[in-house]
Amino acid sequence: RTNNKVLGVASAWQFTLIPAAAAMIGAVIAVNARPKATLVSAIQHFAAGVVFAAAAGEILPDVMHRGSPWATAIGGAIGVVTMLLVKQLEEWAKGPAGLLTAIAVDILIDGLVLGIGFAASPKVGILLTIALTIEILFLGLTVATELGESVHSKARIVGITAGLIILLPVGALLGAPVALLPGPILTGFFAFGLVALLYLVTEELLIEAHETPDRPWVTAMFFFGFLALLLVEEAIG
Repeated sequence: RTNNKVLGVASAWQFTLIPAAAAMIGAVIAVNARPKATLVSAIQHFAAGVVFAAAAGEILPDVMHRGSPWATAIGGAIGVVTMLLVKQLEEWAKGPAGLLTAIAVDILIDGLVLGIGFAASPKVGILLTIALTIEILFLGLTVATELGESVHSKARIVGITAGLIILLPVGALLGAPVALLPGPILTGFFAFGLVALLYLVTEELLIEAHETPDRPWVTAMFFFGFLALLLVEEAIG
């Protein structure tokens, strides 16, 4: 039974091909026609709602029902420190190399969270795949847009984006062994994943989304995203 579970979690890397494809689509779109700021903001709001629904509806209940407060506290604290270090890295990033390094760390953590999600259950993993697909689509748009200011070859921009996205399945594979860990340690990893997702919503997607003037329909996209994932969750059962 344990071996079957590990095989199921290890297959999480296959699901990363979905958000990876979305990132490539985003990169191709960005190098050919830069999306308007309002549209990008709407995508960010929608992605934030979907990711928040995945965190609150799937990861949070799993953490709370495991009854390991110390594991939750330690895993959550490690998550906070890790994400603050990522934030600091982004502030230190100078030029294209620094930007790509910060994005690479973000993608690796996204993959790790996806692997942790599959360690919780296939359902959680699938819902996280949906949530991260939209977020990674936006990331592909961002990377290609930023690179477009210093790299003039469209093929090279798409190639660099593809190189970064490889870190997504790598992170998922790193998360696979989590399924074999004792219950309390597993809870700590879930708490880490929860913090990472909440950071993604509050400190990245929504902050960047509000860099453009707010419009009611754009703001509403957050709630559309939230409700959309809830409906998908009910459909899966």
